[in-house]
Amino acid sequence: MTGPGRRTVLITGSTDGMGRWLALRLAEAGDRVLIHGRHEGRAQEVRRQVREATGEDRAEVLLADLAELPEVDRLADEVAARTDRLDVLVNNAGIGGASPGGRRQVDAFGVERRFAVNYLAGYRLTRRLLPLLIGSAPSRIVNVASAGQHAIDFADPMLAAGYDATRAYSQSKLAQIMFTFDLAEELRGTGVTVDALHPATFMDTTMVREVGVSPWSTVEEGGVATLRLINAADPGSGRYFNGLDEAWADRQAYDPEARRKLRELSDHLLAGPAGAGH
Repeated sequence: MTGPGRRTVLITGSTDGMGRWLALRLAEAGDRVLIHGRHEGRAQEVRRQVREATGEDRAEVLLADLAELPEVDRLADEVAARTDRLDVLVNNAGIGGASPGGRRQVDAFGVERRFAVNYLAGYRLTRRLLPLLIGSAPSRIVNVASAGQHAIDFADPMLAAGYDATRAYSQSKLAQIMFTFDLAEELRGTGVTVDALHPATFMDTTMVREVGVSPWSTVEEGGVATLRLINAADPGSGRYFNGLDEAWADRQAYDPEARRKLRELSDHLLAGPAGAGH
């Protein structure tokens, strides 16, 4: 792993909260940062802040709405067109457990919204960018998950019956961790490491405020824990952290059969969007 100052880093969801904090810190350390967001104005503001803090144009803007899975492919294509190497991918973009009126939301392909944004978008983006990451090895993937986890009911993974937004959020975050463990095994020997973490509890972010919870921790606390994984010199992979400490995830994450079912479900759900986009 090349050290800070010599890397190209993609952070999804880097126009607000912890993603923005990470973008600024990494740029200040000399890294080239690919800023991802949905809104041009907010993304350009982060780019301006990077320029102001560093005196250099170390950030580039990439726009995509990860709630629209075909846009994930477009984002991957643009990353590949912009750079011939990718040293770090941080899957940070996500939405919380607050759903308007508590209603279940699905996309045009029937994918539940939290599952799509928090998990499936990162799954697809990572898979599309693996050739670039492997070609840039030693490289690193960090999945920003949560301590809020709920086992997936594979008989009703999209929660069509008895929908609950908090459960939808929690199962999407467990899915991230299950993918992390699976991918670490798949990438063994390639020089690409992949870890997941719960950065901090109820950080002072827009997502937390939308749920109506008073923040318990700062964006910096979560950012420091995430930055530690981004910059870690050790070769560990396939781990889950709670803040700075390695921890145990929900037991379903350690079940090979459940992870196989999740892989099959993910590929099935992506067959529609991927076919539409390519």
